[in-house]
Amino acid sequence: MKANEKTNVMRVLDGKKISYESHSYEPDATLTGEDIAGILGEEPDKVFKTLVTQGKSGAYYVFVVPVKAELDLKKAAKACGEKAVAMIKQKELLPLTGYVHGGCSPVGMKKQFKTFIHKTATDHDRVFVSAGKVGFQIELAPTDLIDVAGCIVEDII
Repeated sequence: MKANEKTNVMRVLDGKKISYESHSYEPDATLTGEDIAGILGEEPDKVFKTLVTQGKSGAYYVFVVPVKAELDLKKAAKACGEKAVAMIKQKELLPLTGYVHGGCSPVGMKKQFKTFIHKTATDHDRVFVSAGKVGFQIELAPTDLIDVAGCIVEDII
């Protein structure tokens, strides 16, 4: 990453004067979240992935969970007051959020959706999420992430 290269996520954080550290790695579509944690030299439970769902009502919801974990769709539905939620199709991600698969961040989406983060995020001083582009991660305090993305802290895995 060039020293002056900024993603939209970084611009949002800069605009809100939120402290973060950016990390980059060689983009590779075959990398898992756990692989990325390894590249960053971090525990997988500190690295979070962003998942986008749609409820029975048609509303969209964002869930931020540790990369090793799987979103519990029943707990997710309960958290957002829906009968059920389902993952959106990969091709719907870019038009809906402005982000591509593997580069989706809870910060700076085209539209603000109701966002939930797994409660373990608050167990750490710093957490990692995508910086909005494949090959880029940001590291920040979970409280700052919760504030900037308007996250609701829940048990969703």
